[in-house]
Amino acid sequence: MVGKIGFENIGILLLVGVLVIIIFNTIQLQELKSDKRDLINKKVNLGGNKNLDNVITGVKSSQDIDVIPHGIPKIYGKELELSYDDVSPNNQQNADITIKKLGSLDQQIKLSDDENKRYISIVSQISCEYCCGVDSIILSDGKPACGCAHSFAMRGLAKYLLKNHWKEYTDDQILDELGKWKTLFFPSQITKKAIMLKEKGIELNYINLASNKYRGIENGN
Repeated sequence: MVGKIGFENIGILLLVGVLVIIIFNTIQLQELKSDKRDLINKKVNLGGNKNLDNVITGVKSSQDIDVIPHGIPKIYGKELELSYDDVSPNNQQNADITIKKLGSLDQQIKLSDDENKRYISIVSQISCEYCCGVDSIILSDGKPACGCAHSFAMRGLAKYLLKNHWKEYTDDQILDELGKWKTLFFPSQITKKAIMLKEKGIELNYINLASNKYRGIENGN
């Protein structure tokens, strides 16, 4: 009799265990469906924005938003043998080589007085806040304000475009290019900022994403 009761109790416990597992799996499935709906609602299509013509959209981040530029930059990409895809967390060595290549231009190129005026006007609008924390990557006289490799790269590219393609690029277009590379340098931070800008109804372009215009908005500033 005791053994029979024991077996019955074990049977009841097993049944309860199975029911608990079924209920748990049902709850998890509902949460996954809910998360999927949230991601779909957050999805951002950037393909139609003329300032983001190099952005590939799709499900490539945890927030279902991709602001990473891809491909070869127009005009200067072939000249410098550069691709936006050269900077990737999947190949840190190649990224370091590319950043160093851009940074070397900062040391090599000397600007005229007129070029330097444009340089200050443009580059003073962007910082390396995720690394250095300075107000801008240059001082008011155009001298470097930040010594990190990212800042050298952005300053170098700006000097190169001003020296070699000053007719092809407007000030905003140069700042836009600096913003693309900064996005590559700090993809997770810029993606977080993009989500916040989208939620606030602010246009997604690389000036809004990477310049000082909306600096700190992702942190509530």
